[in-house]
Amino acid sequence: MRACRFGYPGRLPDMAKTTKKKAVARPAKVTKKPAGKAKKLGTKKVGTKKVAAAPLSSDAVVLDRLFAVVESRRDADPTISHSARLLSRGPAKVAQKFGEEAVECLIEAVAGNRDALIGESADVLYHLLVLWVSSGVAPADVWAELVRREGVSGIAEKAARATPVAVRRRLGTSKIP
Repeated sequence: MRACRFGYPGRLPDMAKTTKKKAVARPAKVTKKPAGKAKKLGTKKVGTKKVAAAPLSSDAVVLDRLFAVVESRRDADPTISHSARLLSRGPAKVAQKFGEEAVECLIEAVAGNRDALIGESADVLYHLLVLWVSSGVAPADVWAELVRREGVSGIAEKAARATPVAVRRRLGTSKIP
């Protein structure tokens, strides 16, 4: 059970709520902890064995771990796992939920609520990972795309992938390039 090995609680939104509470309690200036000083979660019981939980880190690796947890919940009982409940509703509902969370994030950003923005950002990232699992997208594919774009002007990159208006109309999209 990957979820236990990584030390995440049974319901992932609880993790997001915990993140919100921690964000409120943090001082205005957060200093990065030296390597090796990550908070340990203790042990988790897996079957009849106790397994040491992985330490929490404050880097992007947490997204890979969270993705693994969400992916492991794909076939879990929807009455027990929030991720399983979301995934059981299909990609359209998962996308809708992601959109709702993104709007909440935008509202907090415009309102200037830093702590709420941090919490909503965590929610957005979680729901994005659920959307990836639902759509069969691996984080490594997204990371590779970001690496490919690294060092390329955003304006040049967008111009290179701009779709002509006639093609957009035929495809039924109104996205502005």
